Amino acid sequence: MNIDRSVLIDLCYLVAAVLFIVGLKGLTRPRTAVRGNQLGALAMLIAVVATMLHQDVISLSAIMVGIVIGSAVGIVLAARIAMTAMPQLVALFNGLGGAASVLVAGGYLAGAPSLNNASVLAATAASGLIGAVTLSGSLVAFGKLQELDFVNDISFSGQKAINLGLALTSVLLGYLLVAQPANAQLWYWGMSFVALALGVLLVISIGGADMPVVIALLNSYSGLAASATGFVLNNNLLIIAGSLVGASGLILTRIMCEAMNRSLWAVLFGTLQGGSSSMSDDEAYANVRSTSADEVAMMLEIAQRVLIVPGYGMAVAQAQHAVRDLTNLLLARDVDVIFGIHPVAGRMPGHMNVLLAEADIAYERLLEMDDTNSMMDQVDVAIVLGANDVVNPLARTDPNSPIAGMPIIDVDKARTVVVIKRSLSPGFAGIANPLFGADNTLMLFGDGKAAVVDIGKALQEG
Repeated sequence: MNIDRSVLIDLCYLVAAVLFIVGLKGLTRPRTAVRGNQLGALAMLIAVVATMLHQDVISLSAIMVGIVIGSAVGIVLAARIAMTAMPQLVALFNGLGGAASVLVAGGYLAGAPSLNNASVLAATAASGLIGAVTLSGSLVAFGKLQELDFVNDISFSGQKAINLGLALTSVLLGYLLVAQPANAQLWYWGMSFVALALGVLLVISIGGADMPVVIALLNSYSGLAASATGFVLNNNLLIIAGSLVGASGLILTRIMCEAMNRSLWAVLFGTLQGGSSSMSDDEAYANVRSTSADEVAMMLEIAQRVLIVPGYGMAVAQAQHAVRDLTNLLLARDVDVIFGIHPVAGRMPGHMNVLLAEADIAYERLLEMDDTNSMMDQVDVAIVLGANDVVNPLARTDPNSPIAGMPIIDVDKARTVVVIKRSLSPGFAGIANPLFGADNTLMLFGDGKAAVVDIGKALQEG
């Protein structure tokens, strides 16, 4: 029985689409995330193979060269990129997705000089506009996450008006692309360059503390750009896959906004602004008291419930395995150990969950912020490991701070708080943290991994 090639391709696309949806569902829980990634990879493999069967493919050899080069780069990145740099990698991937949409749509337009289909031209304009904003915005986000000096928060008078002007200009050029297809190349690339500038200005003024929200939004943009490119190429799977990424990214952005008390409107239009705290370092740290690993071990010996709140500092110190060993020691002594995971801990959504899962820490011990706060009065010792802004009480008390109104993990309400940190340096928001000088807080200064290891040794020797 002979099967028509187009029918076979559509069938493969259908299977891939279902696998994408099931895989995306798996990513909602740490326990099923690995399987979800595997299903997504399988879906992409099926999609690529099916696309190569398409009669419009001009050069299979060129595609194979691209696959080999891309696979080699992907393998190297997967093997060499540390978890601390994963947010930057995600930002770059978002940008590459946007760049691909711009180039594919532009290439299609160049290959069809007499194109006069208004729907396809509109999809081309959407692909170029959204893709360009995603590309430049993602590069700025990468620079901020990498803490490059030349992309520090930049804002100036009239910036919002300029953003609005650039947005309207981009839309106007997109309209001209549809209305005057004879000059389609001029309008398309002009629109793309204006959109590149718009992407820079939308992200450049957003404070570092809000980068997790921006990363989620840019991920959504990359999906929407891909979906628009699917309409350009008349590729159903690309439309479906792009829509899934766009919708899931937007949902995640909304979750991040709620976790940080931010307005989705402000994120969409780049109006998030950094602020400054009214509390000075001298005020916040007037009563700071330091402690030792031996003293912390003594407190843990008599504790019934211990809360560990991980942050980006844990990732930098690569302390997750040391934390697992300490957790096992405490569990062997019948101490209940739980982990409080703030939605924006680290520099991208789920950063801490991935690190702790990598160390084989039981999923049921990872509690969300609301569940953690509900039992804070039962916590004997709260260990803050490399976290800062997500436990900063100024979010509740200082309306002028950059994190004002952001829900935090209320570790200051635990009986005793131990903060493991190299110094009193501020977090990504750049403000002091009065938790460090609170009456029930002790500071254990030093490398996160070494400090946790020392506590474990002292606990075993005690």
